[in-house]
Amino acid sequence: MSNFSIKSYRGNYNVSFDNSDIKLKNTSFVLIDSKINKLYPKITLNLDLDKVFAIEVNEENKSLEFCQKMIEHLFEKGIKKNHKLIAIGGGTIQDITGFIASILFRGMEWSFYPTTLLAQADSCIGSKTSINFLNIKNLVGTFYPPKEIVCNTNFLKTLNKSEIKSGIGEILHYYIYDGNPKTFEIEKDYHNLLIDCSALATHIQESLKIKKEMIEKDEFDLNQRRLFNYGHTFGHAIESLSNYKIPHGQAVTLGMDLANYISYKMGFLSLDKFNLLSNVLAKNKPKFDVTEKIDDYMTLLSKDKKSINNSIVCILASDFGQLFIHKTDNKEELKEIILEFFGGDNEKHS
Repeated sequence: MSNFSIKSYRGNYNVSFDNSDIKLKNTSFVLIDSKINKLYPKITLNLDLDKVFAIEVNEENKSLEFCQKMIEHLFEKGIKKNHKLIAIGGGTIQDITGFIASILFRGMEWSFYPTTLLAQADSCIGSKTSINFLNIKNLVGTFYPPKEIVCNTNFLKTLNKSEIKSGIGEILHYYIYDGNPKTFEIEKDYHNLLIDCSALATHIQESLKIKKEMIEKDEFDLNQRRLFNYGHTFGHAIESLSNYKIPHGQAVTLGMDLANYISYKMGFLSLDKFNLLSNVLAKNKPKFDVTEKIDDYMTLLSKDKKSINNSIVCILASDFGQLFIHKTDNKEELKEIILEFFGGDNEKHS
């Protein structure tokens, strides 16, 4: 796998692929997923334990309150502006560390060792740090990339199938945006990808390549990068409604299928193209139904950070590889389509 750098407002930052042991300096303060800390004790074996913080990964800890407590702990342990924060874990650890690094001392250096497929194939690049607020996914955050990202695919060996599926969901999201033929390779090789992490390497590289091209043009989500919200508006609301029992990438998979169905019902996407994409997404799509909580679901959609005034803004599809931004004020029409999608009273597979 080839190393590369990404242009950012903070200067270039590097992404490398290295499956050797992680070597850290004692001047670093390490925020590490508590599960990774137990599975790989050698990572922090020779470090000052006062500078290692093992964090339980859950959505409750991805909050302002938890970040405030972490900053208090870091000060108690003597952190200074010239020190570095090291994040080792998945997207939650990345968000917590990146957000703290962006506001502490008005910005300090940090590095990231992503350990999940979701983080390696998606969130590790792009500058975003996001935390939850008022039960709204990723409502508060900054743009503050790490100085260095090191991907070690050996970490993927310890992931369960649900975590692999979550990463595959985000890879599919980039592939469909790009109209990439590897979309159908995932459909064909799906079951092998769940058990052989080495088979994921080319998909990680391809996914990051697609994202790199976009974020270098629109780092701050002002224009075309907003298309990467495909599946996310609907997926984030599913995550919240399920109390985060549905993993992010699988919620996005369901969100993409729903977005495609809305595109079909509104006349933007043909039934054949809907079925083509739905068949690809089906293997990775979780079972979840919003019907009984449809009003709560609509409220979450309205509160999504991408919404404007009273309109719901989402990304729809007109074809494979052709997405567009759509703003709707007709929430009743949208509600009926969503109910039809989850109720199964439709012709989407006819």
